[in-house]
Amino acid sequence: MKYFFDYNIKYQEVDAAKRLRLPNMENYLLEVAGTVADQLGFGIVRLHPERKTWVLTKLALILDYVPTYLEHMTIETWIESHAHMISTRNFRIYITDKDGNRRQIGECASQWAVLDMDKREIVNIFDSPIFEGAVDGERLDIPRAQRLLPITEPSGSTHHIVQYTDVDYNDHCNSCKYLETMVNAARPDYIGHRVRLDINYQHEAKLGEPLETLYLIHPDGIQYQQKNARGETACSAKITILD
Repeated sequence: MKYFFDYNIKYQEVDAAKRLRLPNMENYLLEVAGTVADQLGFGIVRLHPERKTWVLTKLALILDYVPTYLEHMTIETWIESHAHMISTRNFRIYITDKDGNRRQIGECASQWAVLDMDKREIVNIFDSPIFEGAVDGERLDIPRAQRLLPITEPSGSTHHIVQYTDVDYNDHCNSCKYLETMVNAARPDYIGHRVRLDINYQHEAKLGEPLETLYLIHPDGIQYQQKNARGETACSAKITILD
């Protein structure tokens, strides 16, 4: 089953070029995913009392066009599969012009897991009856999020301490905040181009912990690697200019 959500791009979500920032685009996708999960009975409203929650593990997003201030955006979403402790959720992104014509501007494939909040371990709950009938099955024809190698010779680096406003209800740094610190460290000029975002979430960073962001400038974009206080890769990503 497909679900549709409508939004108007707000002024606080755009950059100086009046284009939606990538972290804000990701936030819209996460909001849609959470809303549908709650509607279907297996969102955080259901899971949090059981000390479980959803966490995003991978995301691949392609935007043919970056929405601008006040544009009307529609996000379509559905669940492709529940398999091997991973839920795959897909999205299509549209904008509607002043004449009411809607066109697709992007696609996204994401992977999610359920986290035991006490053990801080991924658990498999997909055999629960609450998931019956939730899978649509349609697969998007875009490559899944690419696996990124560690950066050994960075173009530069920045440091960030996880702040109060970075932490979400899962008691760790919010998914969009990792991306926000990355683009603050180095942002490719993708306005006017097709752009792809690949992002992998691997280890947690918690309140008060340092995040080191390494970045490597490529001819077609920028690769990022963020390390937590233990030297683990907390998050890795690449923003690629496609044309």
